[in-house]
Amino acid sequence: MALSVSSLASSLSSLSFSSQVSHGPTTLSFPKSNSAFSLPAKSPRRASLSITATVAAPAEVSEDDTMELKKYVKSRLPGGFAAQKIIGTGRRKCAIARVVLQEGTGKVIINYRDAKEYLQGNPLWLQYVKVPLVTLGYENSYDVFVKAHGGGLSGQAQAITLGVARALLKVSADHRSPLKKEGLLTRDARVVERKKVGLKKARKAPQFSKR
Repeated sequence: MALSVSSLASSLSSLSFSSQVSHGPTTLSFPKSNSAFSLPAKSPRRASLSITATVAAPAEVSEDDTMELKKYVKSRLPGGFAAQKIIGTGRRKCAIARVVLQEGTGKVIINYRDAKEYLQGNPLWLQYVKVPLVTLGYENSYDVFVKAHGGGLSGQAQAITLGVARALLKVSADHRSPLKKEGLLTRDARVVERKKVGLKKARKAPQFSKR
């Protein structure tokens, strides 16, 4: 036992430890490589995004087409609108529409122009015109000829609805019940409310200041 302790002490004394620690910064260097996957250099200017929109111009109707439609209407309505039997007058806001029905294939002509072109292809306004006919199942049985004036296109379309419904009453009195059930025989009395004195519009008042 004493021999083993003395041999261990001699072996430890022969070992030497260095206590020098380098406090300098450790630097790593990598060699430059001409890699094909290098990042592109930043451009000084940013790319600008430009968006352009084009609006399709409405199709122009030539005078020849208008004259042909006018001749067609006059040939179908001898004596004019007032001489026809199946006629109805509709009103809405400031718009007035005189409507004549004749047996045909479902054409709609407003002021000597095709309905789709006159109402600018608006599906809601076109639907207004055909609602009374669709209600009775006559959408392909009658041609509709209209003279409309006053107001805007929306008011004229709704005036035509009332005019067509009233004209259908002259075809048969039995049409009253289904048309009345859908509210197509009621004249919509709503109009723009007049401006009041001291107000900016009908009800809009200027800003109130308490002091």
